[in-house]
Amino acid sequence: MSNSSYPFIAFDPVAFSLGPLDVHWYGITYLLAFLFFWSYGSWLANNRAWWGWSSQEVGDFLFYAMLGVVVGGRLGYVFFYGFQNLLEDPMFLFRITQGGMSFHGGLVGSLVAIWWFGRRTGRTFWQVADFVAPLVPVGLGLGRIGNFIGGELWGRYSDAPWAMIFANSIQAGGWQSEELEATWRTGALDHLARHPSQLYQALGEGLVLFIVLAIFSRKPRPAAAVSGLFLIGYGVFRFVAEFFREPDEHLGFIAGEWLTMGMVLSLPMVLAGLFIMVFAYRHKLP
Repeated sequence: MSNSSYPFIAFDPVAFSLGPLDVHWYGITYLLAFLFFWSYGSWLANNRAWWGWSSQEVGDFLFYAMLGVVVGGRLGYVFFYGFQNLLEDPMFLFRITQGGMSFHGGLVGSLVAIWWFGRRTGRTFWQVADFVAPLVPVGLGLGRIGNFIGGELWGRYSDAPWAMIFANSIQAGGWQSEELEATWRTGALDHLARHPSQLYQALGEGLVLFIVLAIFSRKPRPAAAVSGLFLIGYGVFRFVAEFFREPDEHLGFIAGEWLTMGMVLSLPMVLAGLFIMVFAYRHKLP
């Protein structure tokens, strides 16, 4: 029994081991995201002929997308959030267990993959981007669930009934501390409860955005319209989530006690998405 009012989040980040190889939950969520992309993309290719895609092309694009997401995501994190670490230790770029990935960097990598695949297949940038956009949100949601299981990117302090106590937010590696868990059971850690902002993001930029894009793209739209809606949707959901998410410790607030790097990077996405949608409906894009 526990006297705490809040659940204690202390999952082992390693799902299982294969000999010397540890398989992390975060890696499993990435794999599930890519599997969903391929399966749902293949379904769209086979059932929405007006997209002009084949299931084989979905698999081919996924290869480029995986490279773009992983390379861009890591570079984005290092340059947006950990540049000082890079200056002090150039090998930080390759230590993917330290700091992880950045969505905004992954987005840039994905845009490069879209452009490259379009050139190889004779499609315009928007023909590729509009098909790909509805396939992305579920992967984003799965990634946030991976963050939750890994006990990282937690939210700000909260006394909401659904708040949670993240062991790793109290001490590094806290998920494996029996002493910390014993203290939690007494209720002495209740003042350290936080918003489960990872789950907020999984719901918003994952499930809800997927539903919105799936409905919007059920019939042909002007070129770039689906992509524009994706940028607006993600930017809005991420901007709102930043009010509940703890800023990166080494960055803190960019201005005042509310503006974060996530907000700074998301606002241009919203503005770009609005511009693209307006332009798409007023002018015919290739």
